[in-house]
This record gives sequence, structure tokens and C-alpha cells, in this order.
Amino acid sequence: MKNEVVFHESKKYMPGGVNSPVRAFKNTAMTPPIIKSGKGSVIVDEEGKEYIDFVLAWGPMFLGHCDDDVVRSITETSRNAIAFGAPTEIELKMAKFLCKNLNNVEMVRMVNSGTEATMSAIKLARGYTKKNKIVKFAGCYHGHFDGFLVEAGSGVLTNGIPGSLGVPEDSIKNTLIAKYNNKESIKELFKTYGEDIAAVIIEPVAGNMGVIKAEEDFMVLLRELCDKYNSLLIFDEVMTGFRVAFEGAQKLFSVKPDLVTYAKIIGGGLPCGAYGGRKEIMECLSPVGEVYQAGTMSGNPIVMAAGLSTLKKIKKNKEEYYKKIEDLGRQLEEGVIEIAKDKGIPVTVNRYGGMMTIFFTDLDVVKTYEDVKTCDEGLFRNYLKHMIKSGINIPPSQYEALFLSVAHTKDDINKFLNAFKNFNK
Repeated sequence: MKNEVVFHESKKYMPGGVNSPVRAFKNTAMTPPIIKSGKGSVIVDEEGKEYIDFVLAWGPMFLGHCDDDVVRSITETSRNAIAFGAPTEIELKMAKFLCKNLNNVEMVRMVNSGTEATMSAIKLARGYTKKNKIVKFAGCYHGHFDGFLVEAGSGVLTNGIPGSLGVPEDSIKNTLIAKYNNKESIKELFKTYGEDIAAVIIEPVAGNMGVIKAEEDFMVLLRELCDKYNSLLIFDEVMTGFRVAFEGAQKLFSVKPDLVTYAKIIGGGLPCGAYGGRKEIMECLSPVGEVYQAGTMSGNPIVMAAGLSTLKKIKKNKEEYYKKIEDLGRQLEEGVIEIAKDKGIPVTVNRYGGMMTIFFTDLDVVKTYEDVKTCDEGLFRNYLKHMIKSGINIPPSQYEALFLSVAHTKDDINKFLNAFKNFNK
């Protein structure tokens, strides 16, 4: 069936024809490819057209699509277990793996998505500190929890809305907005509200306003302010966990968080999330403590099998895998910069490991949300259409990241660069 037919029919039964907004390719005048299958670095749409995939399910497919070992673990587990809503040994194995391999994670609670992980971490922080307010940064996206949908970057920015209808003012009255990589902004908030700030949540390497790394001295300041006012520092590593490094974005900084949230890669492509931190904080959760959070499908055995298989394979081959992704990433980054310069296309490229964003802007450096908003969205849309037509699948938003997997090859990168070379703005 043709992509257009499927998408048109989908609009009759799903809002916008999709189950997550950015997938709809809104404002691009394009029909999104309707994906039928994937293997390695390649996906295939309903019309049989192949694309080299640089979206990778928005990050989780670190090993590529349908990795044989991951598929085997799912198949074998599903013969005996689909869901119980009861404790299983594989939950223990996953929890032990995470606690033993991740810094600053002494205990962990499994959930079902990145949104669930971040909203639960906020609830836990409030319960632990007995405070109400949280600080987030403009441009950082932490999921669709009401308290986060203020200047949230990503799909919110892509769709041209400041927040979201359906979010009562009371739901965001305790959300304070600071500016990413801006010291004075966060100092002022703590000076005014510090005694009631439960937590600061940050993407240490932002991926939802495009890829931007927090500066070291900025992160040090966050830690100092949180310590001074007895607030918790939460790293949102939903996107960066096991991607920018095996230990995640924590490895890039001297700063230690109190709580960390994960999703994407830890599920091996299945719906999964987790949050963890110091034992004294985590034991505030029910049934030990009084902060209630639950989930019927949390720790689902098939999800745990897929995630654990993925993480074990990454750990076993981590030197080889991260070197390969760094080499491919450098090839892609340098190639894009060189081609853009030759063609007179204004771009700035930010990359950390297997995450990269091409910002269509005249700025030499992009390190704040304000910088991101200088991007030429019209130019980006033309680039998007060209790349998709050329068989290169990229995120349909200027404010997202490209992702690399260990299944990508130098030839895949060359095909991307050749397609970009043929782009006429």
C-alpha cells in the first residue's frame, strides 16, 4: 500500500494520523514514509523504498534495527513470559546491571517510558526534600508531564506552540524556567525561590533543542546551588544514557547528580524507562517509603530481556563500538561542514558521540536556546525534503538530533554526504 494511502486513512482514526506529533511531518508539505521493516542501518517503507536511517527510533537502536541477539532474547523470553505484574528474576538482573555499571546509581526503579521516569523522579525529589518547586531549562524536553510543558523545545517548538492546551495554570505554577548555559539566570532563581526548590532537572547534553552540551562551569554552579539550598540535581539521560558514552553524559562532567533518568537504549527498542540514585533517596519510594509510584507493566520480562541483551552486548564490545561511532560521527560532521562551506550554506554542527545536529544558522556557535531559535526553518524543510527523497531518513525537525548506530558503515556516511552535496537550498 502506498505511504500516502496509509497516512490518509490513519488520519481518520488517529489525531493527525500519528501516535506522536513530530512523526506527522507537519508544515513540511510531505507525506511521512510509513515504515514496514528495518534491519541494521536500513529501514523500508510501504512502497518498498529503502532509507539509511539516522533517526533510529529517536535514539534507542544503538545496535541497529532487529539486532539478531536482541531479537533472539525477545523470542526466547516470550515463549514463557509476556507479562505477570509480579516480581521476576530478570528484573533483578537488569537492576544489578544498571547499579553496577552506572555512576551515582545505587538503587533503581524501572518504568515504561522516559516521560514516566522524569515525572517520577520529580515526585520523588519533592517527597524527599519536602519542597514544591522545580527548575527546568528553556529548550529542554523531559516528556509530556504537565509540569514540564513550558518552553519545552522539540515537538512543542516544531509545532510552533509555547506550551500545551490542557495544562492548567496550577500544574505549572511550581515550574521555574532558567536559561541553559546562563549562570545569572539560575542564580537569580535560587536567590528568589531557593528555599522551596526541590530539584533542578537538566539534559546534560540537550537533544531536544538540537544537540547542545552544558558547559562544565555551569554544571558546577548547579551542583553548588543545589547543595547550598538542599535541592536535588537530576540528570535527564533518557537520550544520552549509554549513547554519548557507556556511562552516559555523567562521564563528560565532574559533577555528580542525585538522581538520573534513563529510557531509549536501555529498552533495546521496547518501551522502557528507569530512574535511580542514592539509596537514601530511592528508599523514599513505596513500599519502603511514602512516595507512591506504580506501574502494571514496569519491569515487563520481554522488555527487560531486550534491554539487558542490548546493554550486555554494548558492554562486551564497548571499546570497539564507541570508537566506531566516534569515527563515523567525525566523518559525518567534518563532511557536512566542508560541503556546507563549499555550497555557501550557513550551518553550525554540534556533535557528541553518536548524537549530532546540523543547525541552519549564521551563528558560529550554538550553545543556548536563544541561539537555536535563529535557525532558518524554511531552509531546514528544504533540506529535509531533499534528504528523504534521496533515501536518507532524518528527524523531521530542526530541533532534534541525528543518531548513529554500530550498524552504520562508512558507505552509509558517504551516501549521506553525497545526498547533502546535491542539496540546493
